[in-house]
Amino acid sequence: MNLEERDEQAQKLLNQMKDLDELEEVGRVCDPHPPTGNKALGGFLPGIIEAVIETSQIKQFMEFLAERLAGKTIEMEITANGKSLKVKVSNQNELTAAVQAAEKFIHA
Repeated sequence: MNLEERDEQAQKLLNQMKDLDELEEVGRVCDPHPPTGNKALGGFLPGIIEAVIETSQIKQFMEFLAERLAGKTIEMEITANGKSLKVKVSNQNELTAAVQAAEKFIHA
């Protein structure tokens, strides 16, 4: 999948995520160093979405992502209590393990 296709998919997912009650905030991530004259991607990092979510909603949110991104690799960075956890999943078993790891990480 090329960068443009990945960005299109991210925009579609972003539009769906805007309707979720679980999210406090959701949006694109601005590119801190956009290429000179870049207009096609609007100064955003292509294919990347940032969301702020209540810790109690992490499981429901990850299930939402799994339903929409079945068969695709999902990469996330979870930040809580001043620490970050990077997660990469590509199937339901990995997603289940990631949900458990994220919940443990958040409540540690």
